[in-house]
Amino acid sequence: SSAEPSGREFVISRVLDAPRETLWKVWTKKECLRWWGPKGASISVVALDLRPGGIFHYRMRMPDGQDMWGRWLIRQVVEPEKLVFVSSFSDEAGVLTRHPLHASWPLQVLSTITFAELQEKSLLTVQWLPVNATELERKTFDEGHDSMQQGWTGTLDRLADYLSSYSTS
Repeated sequence: SSAEPSGREFVISRVLDAPRETLWKVWTKKECLRWWGPKGASISVVALDLRPGGIFHYRMRMPDGQDMWGRWLIRQVVEPEKLVFVSSFSDEAGVLTRHPLHASWPLQVLSTITFAELQEKSLLTVQWLPVNATELERKTFDEGHDSMQQGWTGTLDRLADYLSSYSTS
């Protein structure tokens, strides 16, 4: 069906210095999601309803003062192992919009986040695939793997920093 993900999957993993339960918390608690997003952005959580069919809606204020909005439409919540959601850019009201900087970026990206125990640490894996994508959107996604690698590396650096301060608090 057209709702099936397609294209070349993007995958990034990171070993994080925190137990899996902590990692789950910082991905799923409204007050913890400040780390989310690109380096230099500040995040405001508009809504977080963590259940299948629920939505995480947020504003990213970029270093230049520009606001970008995003949302996750949550598909699956398997605490503390897995979070599956469709990630999109949105407007202030949570309505889907195009990527502000890339007109041919897929409107919807299926995100599967897995949390695995690793002794005292955790292995986080992010898998991304376009959903309902046109051929051009899939091509844009496939060609964007390097920039996704950079973007996610920055985001996961922020997560690692956040975890280091979180565990001491």
